[in-house]
Amino acid sequence: MNEPSVAGVAAPASLYVHFPFCEHRCHYCDFSVFRARQPPLDEWLGALDVDLCQWFEVAGWSRPQLLETLFVGGGTPSLMGTSGMRRVRALIEKWFEWDATLEWTAESNPASLTGELCERWRDAGVSRLSVGVQSFDDAVLRWLGRLHDAAGAQAALTRARAAGFENINLDLIFGLPADLDRDWEAEVRATANLAVTHVSTYGLTAEPRTALGKWVKSGRVRMPDDDSYGGEYLAAAAALSDAGYVHYEVSNFAKPAHECRHNWQCWEGAPYLGLGPSANSYLGGCRFWNVYGWEAYRKAAREGGSLREGGERLTPDQSALERVWLALRTRSGLPIDDPVWGASAEQGAIPQVWAEAGWLVSAGGRARLTPEGWLRMDALVAELGWRLEE
Repeated sequence: MNEPSVAGVAAPASLYVHFPFCEHRCHYCDFSVFRARQPPLDEWLGALDVDLCQWFEVAGWSRPQLLETLFVGGGTPSLMGTSGMRRVRALIEKWFEWDATLEWTAESNPASLTGELCERWRDAGVSRLSVGVQSFDDAVLRWLGRLHDAAGAQAALTRARAAGFENINLDLIFGLPADLDRDWEAEVRATANLAVTHVSTYGLTAEPRTALGKWVKSGRVRMPDDDSYGGEYLAAAAALSDAGYVHYEVSNFAKPAHECRHNWQCWEGAPYLGLGPSANSYLGGCRFWNVYGWEAYRKAAREGGSLREGGERLTPDQSALERVWLALRTRSGLPIDDPVWGASAEQGAIPQVWAEAGWLVSAGGRARLTPEGWLRMDALVAELGWRLEE
């Protein structure tokens, strides 16, 4: 593969590790996952070691490098067993060092988040727990194909707190078919009452290669219309904001000072390294993506092949558009005097039009999108992208 060179590029301070194994694939999931009740932990860790070795060799990094954020996602990392996260730490410590300020996030499923696992993760150094609850409605959870019920989700949170986790994120899915008769607003209020430090809300999408995508195409399932989808998004934004959460990014809400630092690094355009099948990296103005599936990733690691499937250097136009897109997806927004606003019109004309429509607010010399604007973000950024090309 002819990928861009990263020789001499500084090592990133943020690391993502993908654990691709799940006991069950949800019908809406489009991630790189591999079904396994007993994940091959030894092989996975060995492949990650090869992944890191390849990066350090091609970039010329010395060991160890300083790490500020670590995110272990999946898949279902809570399937790796009670010793798994300690072994992840032992591997990462071969290549990186960190101090007590490290933000270490690990994703989990309520069905496999045992009390002992929580304790072992805390002992290993995990400081931030993300729990894939998705819903507190048993009928919705059955339709989604989740392995837990509402009571199980509540019990998992109790176990996590008993183990000492204070920084906890909950994932919720909205935009489900209307015939499920779900009370979305009641679920959001119930989530707010749990007083977790962070909530991530994701709109359900019917990706073509998923089972859900095929059901929608055949007419078996009908997705909600734009008004229903948007109504649920705005209802969640209002309820969580009223409960004291800061809506700091399109899909994310945090109690003050509990924003996800790892994700902020990515949204601010900082470099990051991704390990594991399908993981992405951003280094030196270039994007890289790993071999997608576990079997292919494992085979490449065994045989000494490159674990990178592709890479590209962003053009100046791509970099400019990405800068705008990343900035506008967060509450930081863009400076009101940024050249992008006046690329094709009188300075300030675009912010004024968007503000009058309720899509944007200006304060402290910066313009940021409102929840109504975030609903239209793709179209709004496309408009600015078109102007950037002029």
